[in-house]
Amino acid sequence: MPYIHSVARALAPHAYTQEELTASLLEIWGTRYVNPERILRFQKNVLVGGRNLAVPLERYGELCDLGEANDAWLEAAVPMATEAVQDLLKKADLEASEISQLTSTTVTGLAVPSLDARLMNTVGFSRDTRRTPLFGLGCLAGVAGINRVGDYLKGHPKEAAVLVAVELCSLTLQRDDLSVANIIASGLFGDGCAAVLMVGDEHPLAKSSPLEWSNPRSAFFEDTERVMGWDVVGSGFKVVLSPDVPQLVAEEIPGEVDELMDGAGMKGQRPDFVVAHPGGPKVLEALQDALGLEQADLQLSWDCLQAYGNMSSASVLFILEDTINNPPPPGSVGVMAALGPGFCAELNLLKRAA
Repeated sequence: MPYIHSVARALAPHAYTQEELTASLLEIWGTRYVNPERILRFQKNVLVGGRNLAVPLERYGELCDLGEANDAWLEAAVPMATEAVQDLLKKADLEASEISQLTSTTVTGLAVPSLDARLMNTVGFSRDTRRTPLFGLGCLAGVAGINRVGDYLKGHPKEAAVLVAVELCSLTLQRDDLSVANIIASGLFGDGCAAVLMVGDEHPLAKSSPLEWSNPRSAFFEDTERVMGWDVVGSGFKVVLSPDVPQLVAEEIPGEVDELMDGAGMKGQRPDFVVAHPGGPKVLEALQDALGLEQADLQLSWDCLQAYGNMSSASVLFILEDTINNPPPPGSVGVMAALGPGFCAELNLLKRAA
């Protein structure tokens, strides 16, 4: 089976505390919202301490439509992705020419040529590098990307591949949308980028890789299109975020984890560790309850949420890096999981090298 060798991250360049961000939002919405205290309550309830933003706070008022927001996305996303991938290659002591396949994912900006195509020039990949851009998978794309790269490496065991996820959620803020979903999103979502190096089991770096990947699982829950996603409007991406997400997690995820473990010949067992996307406090609490976990079992997810907010597909890759840096015992078997638009889930098994 393929292996996960390393992860590198790149934070958006402008860091703010939650209090600074909330104050800025109150300047926009405070006189137009019936109960400004409710905005404060929403901002506190997401348990985010601060976030990094793609552009300076004062510039967001200048972004009036989808085109201007998308230009700002490109301006920030390409340097962030370049930084993360270059750091990743440096960690592994690899040249860009030694990477056979490059997958990119985002749900917060549009690029044609795609983000991975732009990295061909900034990083210097070989001209015959196979590229796969992914769009529209949202928060689950970190795990989905890992799974699609793993699928590729199963058929190319001597090769190395890179996944890069860039999410600049702040650039999707709708200043004129006073819906509960948008106000919650304004306090929850942040900006970040992560890159992952995976290798086939015959690659020289396989023996030094800390995690073995296996058993990818996809689950699509019927008739849930309006649970999470975007409405694409003239002013950009307008958030669709249903309060039903925690309930769906509680109802659907235990069975998916059971099927995952059964398929790996571990029927009736529970994972030793969990690498879970931190959708928000209610989602993490629902996941804990559904799987019979303690908060400590998802502490890395809670810590990531508090430090950076929900960075969509990049968040679970931050947590993957933290798991590698704080490794479970040798031989441990974990589950990596994320949910996103569809509504759907992606999971896999991770085994710590013995």
